[in-house]
Amino acid sequence: MERTSFAEMRCSLARGLDMIGDWWSPLIIRDLFLNVTRFDELIEDLGISRNLLTRRLKSLVECGVIDREIYQRRPVRYEYRLTESGRDLVPVILALTAWGDRWARPKEGSPILFVHKTCGHQFQPQVSCSACGQAISADAVKPIAGPGGAAKPGTRLVARRLQGAS
Repeated sequence: MERTSFAEMRCSLARGLDMIGDWWSPLIIRDLFLNVTRFDELIEDLGISRNLLTRRLKSLVECGVIDREIYQRRPVRYEYRLTESGRDLVPVILALTAWGDRWARPKEGSPILFVHKTCGHQFQPQVSCSACGQAISADAVKPIAGPGGAAKPGTRLVARRLQGAS
């Protein structure tokens, strides 16, 4: 089954999901962040088929989320690294992990814990306001129309409702 492309939608979320929105890509990005960088390591860690991993890595390279670098010439083998775009996804992956820890954690406990390198403390990932630093919840957000909003595929009704809410 071929998935629908969101690349032309007038929605940043849809376009971002078009780049990384299958089940495997966030796990690949997580593994690269955790320094699992070689093809065979990714297969071993994720249990993904070679064919599917090849397609996902190619797509992530094409959209600029990861780079590949040769680490062996005979036979040619690559390591994969997060680009600036990929590193910017790490907080998103951490936030999804925190959500999973809250709502889908294995009974044995959280599989990964995080320590902030700057202060040395273990932390729970959260989304916070860039202006005041407070944690963000659904009840604390008021969406308003942005300059790129339009009643086009992906935001047909949302754009109209946000225009009325401004």
